[in-house]
Amino acid sequence: MCGISGFLDFKKKSTHANLKKMTDTLVHRGPDDSGYFFETSPEAHIGLGHRRLSIIDLSSHGSQPMAFENLVMVYNGEIYNFKEIRKELENLNYTFTSSSDTEVALKAFHRWGIRAVDKFNGMFAMAIYDRIKSKLTLIRDRAGVKPLFWYHKNGLFLFGSELKSFHQHPSFEKHLNTDGLALYLQFGYIPQPHTIFCHTHKLRAGHFLEVDLGREHIREEKYWDVFDYYQKRKLKISEADAITETEKILKSACEYRMIADVPVGMFLSGGYDSSLVTALLQKDRTEKLKTFSIGFHEEKYNEAHYAREVATWLGTDHTEYYCTPKDALDIIPLLPEIYDEPFGDSSAIPTTLVSRIARQSVTVSLSADGGDEVFGGYEKYQQALKVNRILSFLPAKNVISASLIDIEPENLGFINKILRFDRRFRKVTQALESSHAGNIQALVSSVFTPKEIRQFLLAGSSSASTAFDDFILLDKQLSVLDRLLAIDYKSYQLDDILVKVDRATMSVSLEGREPLLDHRIIEYVARLDSCLKIKKGNKKYLLKEIVHRYLPKEMMDRPKKGFSVPVFYWFKNELRQFLLHYLDEQKIREAGIFNPLKVARLRDTYLAGSNLNINQIWLLLMFEMWREKWLK
Repeated sequence: MCGISGFLDFKKKSTHANLKKMTDTLVHRGPDDSGYFFETSPEAHIGLGHRRLSIIDLSSHGSQPMAFENLVMVYNGEIYNFKEIRKELENLNYTFTSSSDTEVALKAFHRWGIRAVDKFNGMFAMAIYDRIKSKLTLIRDRAGVKPLFWYHKNGLFLFGSELKSFHQHPSFEKHLNTDGLALYLQFGYIPQPHTIFCHTHKLRAGHFLEVDLGREHIREEKYWDVFDYYQKRKLKISEADAITETEKILKSACEYRMIADVPVGMFLSGGYDSSLVTALLQKDRTEKLKTFSIGFHEEKYNEAHYAREVATWLGTDHTEYYCTPKDALDIIPLLPEIYDEPFGDSSAIPTTLVSRIARQSVTVSLSADGGDEVFGGYEKYQQALKVNRILSFLPAKNVISASLIDIEPENLGFINKILRFDRRFRKVTQALESSHAGNIQALVSSVFTPKEIRQFLLAGSSSASTAFDDFILLDKQLSVLDRLLAIDYKSYQLDDILVKVDRATMSVSLEGREPLLDHRIIEYVARLDSCLKIKKGNKKYLLKEIVHRYLPKEMMDRPKKGFSVPVFYWFKNELRQFLLHYLDEQKIREAGIFNPLKVARLRDTYLAGSNLNINQIWLLLMFEMWREKWLK
């Protein structure tokens, strides 16, 4: 695991010192070593920088940038099947000087070009400069586990693992992208390819980007898309065979992710996903797997006892830690630095904390993200399915919506108070205007509705395209559930869950690995019938049936809590000063981004006792903290 950065400067103003500053700001991603490549070509100044966290082949032979003939590469991630690819290359007369996956990836690209990526099983973000063809290629893994940003304006092209590296280049322009901000307010994250800055982009997962130095021309192309697998013909297979084959692939995925020359552990929440991965890893191992969990003293949010029960049953070496308001007080001020783009998932707090705890014992930790998005575990899927069924029987839904849309829910009196109708009412009226379930899914997932965004944002914003808009591109014969799963794979999972884990783990130089996002699992489960994902209201049916082979059903069958945080309690008490400081009406007015009266009203309503809009409060707080860190 590493951090990469670099530039192509067609005006030839960038220097080796610029490259070093950009790269070294990513030292948390790679504290073990650094390397820099800088040269002047007829077209541009070229810089590639690398910070190394040594995981495989700890010797200097695995250092980067790595060169072979006409190619120079910097690379962040792991290719888990590198030993098999190495054997294939050796049969083609390639020789190796290291035991690293980096050298394998570089020589695979030399042999097969961009099609080498089809052979990779792993997580990766890489930049490869071809000195003969005068071409830079950026590549990002299929699931988007590893981040990669790029910027292009006025003859300057930048790339990097995190946006903070761009701030170290003197020609980077920090212009707020109001479209990106509107997306943040809607979802709590900024979906690919958008970012919070103008002229700055996320390279899409499953894509590569080529820059032709001769023409300063940029081309982005897809090499893998989850949609393709959902739209393939469904497998004709029995339930028993589907369970057996899925379990087989899961075992292989877990074993691949144990390959390392450093200690490896596991984040264990006690839920189905992490318990299954832990069970697969611990089974047939004599050495106890190190597992880590976070608990809360607020019982409503606490699952630590479940994790402890699973760890005891499986026989792991378990560590648990209870997150306190003091811990949150320590971590919250660091979030704008860790997440250098506005990020609204409050579970970043315990994720950062558990990463700190794990890093004291291991250098790599597996996580079990993706189980809900791949196997159908969220309640919102059932909600969306219900709403979609209802709307299909409402031919006059636009008329109904028009009659409701301007009614303020607080005017519904006691109904609003008893049923917490405020948020639901707004979302239902918006959903009635929607033309397809993709829009409904976006609204179910929204924090601020489009109408609210218009009320809060002083500057206008246009409607930016997201994965939710791709819903209509999917085959209408595909089940609504499969379409929703495919959309979440390319949105919430990618730009919320994976961003949260990558930045939290990397902030303490811990490599996070995701066995449930092995592309073989994604491709196989996508082709299974929807009834194996949600069966008679039983969410994540297929995965649960596998779990029951390793853990008692009575231990696991309990209500899903999710990795949520008691910010509602904390901000009424110990953390109250954060709200009063950052959401101060005068501060908001001076910044000129949000309507100060709207923000003040929202804040005061919350402090007066309402918890209906705590997620909106959190998003505004995180943005204001980010703004003070990165825009001032």
